[in-house]
Amino acid sequence: MDEENTGPFRRTSTRTRKMATKMAVALASTDNRTQAALARLEALENDNAGADNVETNDDDYDSLDDEDQVYIQKKQSKNMKRKTRQAKALENAKKAPRTFMEVLQEANLESLPPHVPTYLRAAVGPPSTRSRRHFCTVCGDAANYTCVRCGMRFCSCKCQ
Repeated sequence: MDEENTGPFRRTSTRTRKMATKMAVALASTDNRTQAALARLEALENDNAGADNVETNDDDYDSLDDEDQVYIQKKQSKNMKRKTRQAKALENAKKAPRTFMEVLQEANLESLPPHVPTYLRAAVGPPSTRSRRHFCTVCGDAANYTCVRCGMRFCSCKCQ
């Protein structure tokens, strides 16, 4: 075996990475990188809009006996009418995924008294005197490295 490969030092590759010239020009400025980061955040917010909250307030029916439940089901089946297309469309529209901004607008936060903290009125302290902490965009650990192509932070070769 070669003596140079033994020990703590390993040979590294001298191959240089090739990048398209258009991409290099596009990602050279910090404005373009921040715009790309904001676009990624917006895409994440839109992806997370489909998460549904399931309510577990079924305590009213827990205390009923089996006979009572059968009676309630028969009573409901008599009174139920077939849903129209318009009613189904309205129900589906309520269940449709919403973005974070739509949820904020529906919350009507302006109507709350001024002493109640809301998402829009949350106070932020003075800027920190220490340097910013950077986190890996893949796993969330402390990121020491930056991608040459897109400027995203990563912590190890696995996350690159």
